Amino acid sequence: MARNVDLLEGSIVGSLTSLALPIMATSLIQMAYNMTDMIWIGRLSADAVAAVGAAGMYLWLANGLAMIPRLGGQVKVAHELGAQAPERAAGYGQAAFHLGALLVILFTAMCILLNGPLIAFFKLNSPQVNSDARVYLVIVALGFLFSFFNQIFTGLFTAMGSSVVVLRSTAVGLVGNILLDPLMIFGVGPFPRMEVAGAAAATVLAQAIVTAMFLLAARRETTLFPHIHPFRPSQGRAWLEMLRIGLPVSIQSMFFSSLSMFIARIVAGWGDAAIAAQKVGTQIESISYTTAEGFATAVNAFIAQNFGARRLDRICRGYWTAVGMIVAWSCFTTVMLVVFPAPLVRVFIQKEEVVRTGVSYLRIMGYSQILMCLEITSSGAFQGLGRPMPPTLAGVIGNAARIPMAILLSATVLGLDGVWWSISISSIAKGLVVFAWFVVVLHRCTRDGDLGVPRFIR
Repeated sequence: MARNVDLLEGSIVGSLTSLALPIMATSLIQMAYNMTDMIWIGRLSADAVAAVGAAGMYLWLANGLAMIPRLGGQVKVAHELGAQAPERAAGYGQAAFHLGALLVILFTAMCILLNGPLIAFFKLNSPQVNSDARVYLVIVALGFLFSFFNQIFTGLFTAMGSSVVVLRSTAVGLVGNILLDPLMIFGVGPFPRMEVAGAAAATVLAQAIVTAMFLLAARRETTLFPHIHPFRPSQGRAWLEMLRIGLPVSIQSMFFSSLSMFIARIVAGWGDAAIAAQKVGTQIESISYTTAEGFATAVNAFIAQNFGARRLDRICRGYWTAVGMIVAWSCFTTVMLVVFPAPLVRVFIQKEEVVRTGVSYLRIMGYSQILMCLEITSSGAFQGLGRPMPPTLAGVIGNAARIPMAILLSATVLGLDGVWWSISISSIAKGLVVFAWFVVVLHRCTRDGDLGVPRFIR
């Protein structure tokens, strides 16, 4: 069993780096899951990419729903571990699995039973694209149980400072996905040629492998999991606390996913090639934001444990250390997206129309990367304090502004680029607001000398 990172004592840079690097690597691996699918699917056709892109919107919704037990469990477990109360921490971990099981059953049933209307929402132009999207959604929905539980395991191991376990488990799943994708998409050896359905099946099997790895790690862990009893009822108070912390973030995430569907519907007006370009561009941009999300997870755990231990000094120094690290990373991704977009797009697809649109998408998104990453990191810090409302408010308002901006800007000479600019501008605005808000919170807490969090961030 990997040794847990001590988040309460010792070097802040060392603690944060030791926890963050495996999580960031895990985020890159999770991004590689999607990229692996996209590389192979792109070899089929642009229509196949568009089908996966449309169905993939509901995977975003699933991930947003899973944030309730994942984030609620992670924050409360970290608080209790910081307060040296492992049995209370296990109670929250147990409740996280119970809540996750309920949510995944409901969402899986919805996606399978209503797959037709859910895909019809996008008004895709090609009947084949529509059919492939429905098939992909149904197959992937059958594996939502694995992906939900993987997120909960990720949150709990991260709360303990065991991010290496998360990295190891996810890496094994990636290897499985890399091996299975070409076999099941194109039909190699005993596998029939399944195309889009094969990509979905490979993803489900890879998620199942990750779940098995987490279960093995949990059996060897000695602090938290021995006290978790999945077949005993959990406390209602634990559910309420996790809903208080996780629900605002989940609503923000699902609201973002829903708005992204409306954006995709607007983009579809420029044809299925535009949908494919957005899907490819989003996958490439995810190099930036998935790494930032992984880093924010580490910041969340660091601040949550130190909040439980009432260590204001480490919270302040840890946050500013995190800001310096994420700004350096986002400067690198800005250069990559703005200066080298064409070679990046051509890794996934060769069709010139899609490449041109994808290059424009990446360049416009590149200008927002620094502030987008600051927003993500500061959101993790707020959540570590158990106060998710400030980034949720900023996120909901900023994301809602994308729809009218997209409609207005796309009606100008900008055309489709106006849609991309609506996304980039809103990311810049959200980053400024959330970062400034948390800096004000830190200043007030430092001035008052305690962690009595001001009422205006509750």
